[in-house]
Amino acid sequence: MSEIVLEKVTKRFGRVKAVDGVSFRAQPGKFVVLLGPSGWGKSTLLRLVAGLEDVSEGRILIDGRDVTRLTPDKRRVSMVFQSYALFPHLSTEENIVFGLKVRRMPEEERRKRLAKVAEVVGLADLLDRKPQQLSGGQRQRVALARAIIAENDICLMDEPLSNLDAQLRHGMRVEIRELQQRLGMTVVYVTHDQVEAMSMADRVVLIREGRIEQEGSPEELYARPATLFAARFIG
Repeated sequence: MSEIVLEKVTKRFGRVKAVDGVSFRAQPGKFVVLLGPSGWGKSTLLRLVAGLEDVSEGRILIDGRDVTRLTPDKRRVSMVFQSYALFPHLSTEENIVFGLKVRRMPEEERRKRLAKVAEVVGLADLLDRKPQQLSGGQRQRVALARAIIAENDICLMDEPLSNLDAQLRHGMRVEIRELQQRLGMTVVYVTHDQVEAMSMADRVVLIREGRIEQEGSPEELYARPATLFAARFIG
């Protein structure tokens, strides 16, 4: 299990600070939710951790190693996007193992991992189907399977359930949380949905205009909001 530490991380786009001096720690094996209104820096923070954006100031450490200037492939993190980002012309199986093929993993090892992951996420009977033949929930499972087959200790999730209807979202929240606990992954999860944050997180980091407004367990934020904004947003 891996730990993520951000130390006074800032990201500028021109004169605008999308992220402003953010420091927090995601402990090994914990589910940390970045919560806040849309457009206030949550996804940018996640992209900084993943290495998809460059840090303007500050440091990012994974397991004590400074990864601030490392490319995404050197950070050993997996990511699940809001859009699923599946290849429409590839089958479920091909989508899941695509990253392993790029890394030229031997076929025997790929098949072994695929069988294990497909069983875990409930896709064993759907491996030959194309994305357009799958439901929204099944496509989300493919995106999850593709992330966890890499066997990285860290998984970053950017609004992964926002395209699903309310009933599916509830079921997938339970599945993602159970999967995270079973695999012992460290997860950083972005959402603007208070219910998702309060029902899934070990720790919530409430973001307001690129800064941390409050950080703590869901119970702490609900019972002891530090500001009027936190009280109103958590409800």
